[in-house]
Amino acid sequence: MTVQELTAQLKDARRQVVTDGYDMSLGEIASMYKSSELIIDPNYQRLYRWEESQRTRFIESLLLGIPVPPIFVFQRDTGVWELIDGLQRISTVLQLMGDLRHPDQGHYAPLTLEGTNLLPGLAGMKWKSENDNDENVFDTTMKLEMKRARIRVEILRKESDEDAKFELFQRLNTGGTKLSEQEVRNSVLVMLNSQFYDWLVQRTQLPSFTATVQLTNTQLNQQQALEIALRFVAYRQHPYQRGLDVNEYLDVAARRLAKLDEAVLDQERDLFEWSFNTLQQALGNEVFKRWDGNRHLGAFSISAFDAIAYGVALNRDAIDAMPNVERQQWLVRRVRELWDDRVFQANSGSGVRGTTRLTNLLPHAAHFFRP
Repeated sequence: MTVQELTAQLKDARRQVVTDGYDMSLGEIASMYKSSELIIDPNYQRLYRWEESQRTRFIESLLLGIPVPPIFVFQRDTGVWELIDGLQRISTVLQLMGDLRHPDQGHYAPLTLEGTNLLPGLAGMKWKSENDNDENVFDTTMKLEMKRARIRVEILRKESDEDAKFELFQRLNTGGTKLSEQEVRNSVLVMLNSQFYDWLVQRTQLPSFTATVQLTNTQLNQQQALEIALRFVAYRQHPYQRGLDVNEYLDVAARRLAKLDEAVLDQERDLFEWSFNTLQQALGNEVFKRWDGNRHLGAFSISAFDAIAYGVALNRDAIDAMPNVERQQWLVRRVRELWDDRVFQANSGSGVRGTTRLTNLLPHAAHFFRP
């Protein structure tokens, strides 16, 4: 690639993201929310999961005047703002004030604070109370200080590309956070199409999938099962582009897959179930583990999954046309022969970059598992 080509790409990418920003008071933000000028998507709102202690510490920071990170919003064509990043902080303020709408029903119960090391007097405090004699209520001075506290609002303007808000959310929530790449991807899917997210979760609950994709508790906690199910669909519905970072590829693929219609998803569900049921019937639960010539050993191999699941699914019609016994014998032989295959050996293992693996393994698997 030449410098001129890179410069052209930069200009095009920058045109896709148009930003603005300024400081606003929390009172202004709350007023915009109540008048529906600031929208928190109900699907996104379901990700509001701060613990009580986290909510209290954030309110404490505001009362102490400690600077807080900016929030990011997307400006719709109507001029209305849609919250992209800052859900936990803005929701905490709105819940304290008793204004936070629940995604499914009514409002959240108003927040009652806990005591902290610096402000133990916060214990039991609230914004308002139905009891006129309740002494654990913010006075007018504290309320005004909270309303006047300012936070930076970064605005992704309506002229930006349609996918820019999801790209921004992922950039803001990867690198230096406690979320895995897939956990952030899940958040985007919930914002984009919660029904597709639910569809993907249902695929991971297929018994033959959970039995053959044997993940550790840590991997399960990081939502790796969802990533693996996403890969299965993405490799065919949104083919991998050579050289693209794997997580960036999955980010884009997830947004594309969320737009698939019901008929295509029905076909994908059928192929998903056939593939994992067929592989488990032929090779048991060890299908994605290394074959040493005598038995399958070790942990689940993502390289084996990429090659086997993709190759078998892509060749379903030809494989399914075999008589049952012949089909199972053929699958056992090909899966085990894969581990001695020179192309597979050169493009699998911990030392091989994901970009190299996908670029070389997927096309090879399409031919390797063709009867």
